[in-house]
Amino acid sequence: MQKIPTLFRRDYSVTPAKVINVVTPGCEWVINGEGQASEKYDGACCMIRGGFLYRRYTFREGKPLQKGLWIPAQPEPDEQGNWPGWVLVDFKEPADKWYLDALAYYVADNVLLADGTYELVGPKVNGNPYSLNKHFLWRHGQDILLTCPRNFADLEEWLKEIPVEGIVWHNDDGKMAKLKRRDFGLVWPKPRGG
Repeated sequence: MQKIPTLFRRDYSVTPAKVINVVTPGCEWVINGEGQASEKYDGACCMIRGGFLYRRYTFREGKPLQKGLWIPAQPEPDEQGNWPGWVLVDFKEPADKWYLDALAYYVADNVLLADGTYELVGPKVNGNPYSLNKHFLWRHGQDILLTCPRNFADLEEWLKEIPVEGIVWHNDDGKMAKLKRRDFGLVWPKPRGG
C-alpha cells in the first residue's frame, strides 16, 4: 500500500498544520461521489501476502534497511525521499512481538486471514485508543461509513460527532484518499462522553 494522499491540502503556516478547503489534486473523485468511505484505524499498518505477515517499513536515505525481505509499496521514493514498503515480521525481533501476539489469536481459532492490508490494534499499540484487552489485526476497508459526507464543512462537523480516527475512501480503480480528525485540529482519541 503506497502512501495515501490527504483529501484536502494542508496549511503549513499554522502549527500543527490543518487542512484547508482546497481538494488535493487527484482526489477530486471523492468530492464527486466516487468510491466508498471506510473507517481509518489507529494502529500499525501490516500486510498478509501468501500466508506471511509483513509490517510497514519506510526506507529513507541514510536509514539502514532492516534485515529480511523488504517489499516496496510503490515503484520509487516520494519527493521527500521516503520509500514505503513492507518487511517480513520476524519471530526473533522484539519489535515484532505484538504483531505475532495478534497473529497467534487467529491461529489459535484456525482463522485464515486473507491476503490484504490490516491494522494492528491492541493494548500495546498507539496508547490503545480502542481500549482492547488483546491484539487484533483489523482488515482495512471492512468498516464502511455509510453516512460519511464528502464536502469540507460537513466532514469537519461529522468528525466532531463520530468516534473514529479518520476516513479512508476506496475507489474501484484502486485510488484512495484519507482524512483524519487531527487534520481539522480535533482530538483523538475522542474523549468519552464528549
